[in-house]
Amino acid sequence: MAKIYSNASSKHNNLQPKDETVRFILNYSKALCVIDYNNLEFEALLN
Repeated sequence: MAKIYSNASSKHNNLQPKDETVRFILNYSKALCVIDYNNLEFEALLN
């Protein structure tokens, strides 16, 4: 089992996300607001 996970996979070494994907994730993180209230956590999208 250890041999399976210890070998580096060549197909995952050159992952390059598209500019569109990076832009989407950054915009999503900018719009996400997390509010803590009494031991509760609320997530709100500010779009």
